[in-house]
Amino acid sequence: MNGSRFRVTTLAIAALALTACAKKDTGGADTTAASSTISADTSAMPAPAATWSDANIVALLDEVNAADSTAGALAATKGTAAAVREFGRRMAHDHHELRAKGQALAKKLNVTPAAPSDDPLPAVAQKEMDTLNSTAKGKDFDKAYIDSEVDIHKAVLDLATKAAGQTQTAELKDLIQQAAPVIQGHLDKAEAIQKTLK
Repeated sequence: MNGSRFRVTTLAIAALALTACAKKDTGGADTTAASSTISADTSAMPAPAATWSDANIVALLDEVNAADSTAGALAATKGTAAAVREFGRRMAHDHHELRAKGQALAKKLNVTPAAPSDDPLPAVAQKEMDTLNSTAKGKDFDKAYIDSEVDIHKAVLDLATKAAGQTQTAELKDLIQQAAPVIQGHLDKAEAIQKTLK
């Protein structure tokens, strides 16, 4: 049951990302979303804005990185399998680093992060953490965490690709393109660990 909650959460984020990224702003604003994937009912999710500004993109990416860093830190201590604990440490480190780079760029560009009014990410991240916290340490936790990370990184990679194609700010586009191989590496590692968990 906890695993299906993760999939629902990740699907909701993916749906938001895909919907938002499908619309391109011709006036210089950016469209992007951030985070996970879902596999269930997304009808309760608010419809994303037609276009998002750089401030919206920076805020959403910050939220995604903060959430994955926090979940990784929990997995580093609550995971049972050594590979899961190590992956959690890597997520906490890498997403903290990506977040710091995003914040530094926002400061350089004088962009104040501003989440869109229909931002579902805080609620989705809270549900994910509630599920992780309520899942007992052991094989169930390891599987739930890694399954979620596979779904999340697929959605984030897709989102990053679309966001890089839509932003009109070269430095933001470069940052997203630099992050893409890191995200792909996370996905590859999570899928490899997933195959070892029963």
